[in-house]
Amino acid sequence: MKKNIAILMGGYSSEFDISIQSGNVVYKHIDREAYIPYRVHITKDGWFYVSDDNQKHRIDKNDFSLTINDSKIIFDAAFNIVHGTPGEDGLLQAYFELIGIPQTACDFYQAALTFNKRDCISTLKPYGIPTATNYFLNKGDNINTKAILDTVGLPCFVKANKAGSSYGVSKVNTEAELLPAIDVAYKEDDEIIIESFLSGTEVSVGVITYKGKDTVLPITEIVSENEFFDYEAKYLGKSQEITPARLSEEDTKKVQDLALKIYQILKMKGFSRSEYIFHNGEPHFVEMNTNPGFSEASILPQQALAAGISLKDLLTNTIEEAILNYD
Repeated sequence: MKKNIAILMGGYSSEFDISIQSGNVVYKHIDREAYIPYRVHITKDGWFYVSDDNQKHRIDKNDFSLTINDSKIIFDAAFNIVHGTPGEDGLLQAYFELIGIPQTACDFYQAALTFNKRDCISTLKPYGIPTATNYFLNKGDNINTKAILDTVGLPCFVKANKAGSSYGVSKVNTEAELLPAIDVAYKEDDEIIIESFLSGTEVSVGVITYKGKDTVLPITEIVSENEFFDYEAKYLGKSQEITPARLSEEDTKKVQDLALKIYQILKMKGFSRSEYIFHNGEPHFVEMNTNPGFSEASILPQQALAAGISLKDLLTNTIEEAILNYD
């Protein structure tokens, strides 16, 4: 019997449109012989099933059910591809845990931890994971530009602490650029992380649970035409994404081992994509995405294909792992 699968997309953040693209890719490639997919748009105005003829039907949040023509539809699992809040910060994960429906992303604590760049870095540092030098700010804190630059130096990066797709990120080359960059970051979040500049090759590493095993996918090298891997570079073609990355065998093993170690330290499951910069010959952890982009141009689908895993097989595995491992 086919299983009813809700494909969750949208969300409450600046990443709404990107998530809709990702959700539509899942909808396109899901195995129709095994599943009946339902596109569910998560919006601030409500949660809606959107049919192929663009009709909206409201989801009952009490039990995450759908009623069409007096027929009630219960979902066997939710495919969570919401980028940003509430799909990547633990809120949806906790909701589905409470109502008893399997969902494909990591658990709620891991989602909340990795979504908060500062907390994630602070958790990993005792394990000897190399990162940039950091300076943290909360909205309303006194801003001491000298203290900041004495800590992180120039150039540096100013980032919104809880945002994805490079929203609220600026590269700062001079002291005069620091305060405007902080203002940009505060438009996305009330917490900021300021990081020292790491020079070197940037790579993206997907780690997934595949057929019950933690699996590192082929590495992608990021070559941005812009100063860094910003929104334009990610989504508007202003970068090269080379899979597999042009790394030596030694460097490939270094970053694969590090990515797998972090995935297991954090007790992850499902999809993840983490970013690293080889600085002074060593991969430095930048951040982890637990619901990474899944559009046709996105990195994780490229990596899966390079590993010989079709999108259909990847989606099937992800759904079945979620159902099998649901407690």
